[in-house]
Amino acid sequence: MILIINTSGAGLEFAMGEHYAHIDAEKQSAALPAATQKFLNECGAAWSDLHAIGVVVGPGSFTGIRLGIAYAKGLAMGLNIPVVPISAFELYLAATPDAFVAIDSGRGDFFVAAPGLTPCTMSIDDVETRQMEWPRTVGHRPFNLGLGTHIVQQKLDSGAIEPAVPMYLRPSYAEQNNKCSTK
Repeated sequence: MILIINTSGAGLEFAMGEHYAHIDAEKQSAALPAATQKFLNECGAAWSDLHAIGVVVGPGSFTGIRLGIAYAKGLAMGLNIPVVPISAFELYLAATPDAFVAIDSGRGDFFVAAPGLTPCTMSIDDVETRQMEWPRTVGHRPFNLGLGTHIVQQKLDSGAIEPAVPMYLRPSYAEQNNKCSTK
């Protein structure tokens, strides 16, 4: 079984086989361990049933992404199974392979990617222009986390598992607002 974990947005999300759960959690870090155990119980699964963990590595919340990756890596290490990174773009494109993906960043711009377009950020003006190069645009609705199982299995089968590292497309608020200078 493959457990998929997403902490890149609001709340917590899990998928495993046909099972899916979204849990509203004010403090993701406090809720994640108990919510994961509850999800496994509801699926009738035990930790020993897992043979891989997929984790959404972004784009999204800086803190949420780091939390999900650290938790998935800790579980995977303890269970001696691989942790496999998945981007939100991969999830959108798994459902609509020919799409332009534009995800509102919540900061006045968009996280974007598409076939032939490296993930980046764009202004709304750039999105309105560039999206016309693809037959459809997605990203305005949540992705299907359940597709993560297929993506993880493909990566496992190919042996092309990259390290799970955050997909940051721009500096954090702290990095952008760092006004310290040395004299």
